[in-house]
Amino acid sequence: MDFSTVRWGEIGKASIETLQILGASGLFTIIIGLPLGVLLFMTARSASIQSRTIYTVLSIIVNILRSVPFIILIVALIPFTRSLVGTATGVLGVIPPLVIAAAPYFARLVETTLREVDRGVIEAAQAMGASTGQIVRRVLLPEALPGLLAGITITIVTLVSYTAMAGMVGGGGLGTLAINYGYYRYQTEIMFVAVVFMVILVQVLQMFGDQLVKSFTRK
Repeated sequence: MDFSTVRWGEIGKASIETLQILGASGLFTIIIGLPLGVLLFMTARSASIQSRTIYTVLSIIVNILRSVPFIILIVALIPFTRSLVGTATGVLGVIPPLVIAAAPYFARLVETTLREVDRGVIEAAQAMGASTGQIVRRVLLPEALPGLLAGITITIVTLVSYTAMAGMVGGGGLGTLAINYGYYRYQTEIMFVAVVFMVILVQVLQMFGDQLVKSFTRK
């Protein structure tokens, strides 16, 4: 490979775009997915018909969004994305479909993590008269924090692969760079460098997430 043809300026710009996409989409995924996962957990535990109905409806929606391949989802959401942010390409254009794809996935991780919390701790809080909100804020979330951090790490790493797929429709970042130069122009050197950068990014994110989980895990 002749790496003298690599446009390092474009690699740098694409790397910054990828980080911007990950930062924005990751933030909104957590903001939407965390309460959604808590709601799924709480309604699944309830014996009331209303709560069970809410759980069933939410569960179906989450399962549908999770089952649609991202490359199809991003194309299907082009009209919605344009109406929301004014464009369906670039950094802004890829964020809404990323959030819509990742939030249900993260919500399921949250629900699964909360199920691992010791029921005795929850029942003790209820016996002391704690409200539902207090149980969520002071019992569930603190007890499940290491698992939630692990779920966030998994979700962010998954978003990295989603950004690569978004390159097929001009989503911006390293994925678009790899597609434009590696696939359309057969400049494998640029594609190789873009892939290496994405692999390094995933490794750094995973190591950082694992360290956070280790720091908040009780001995």
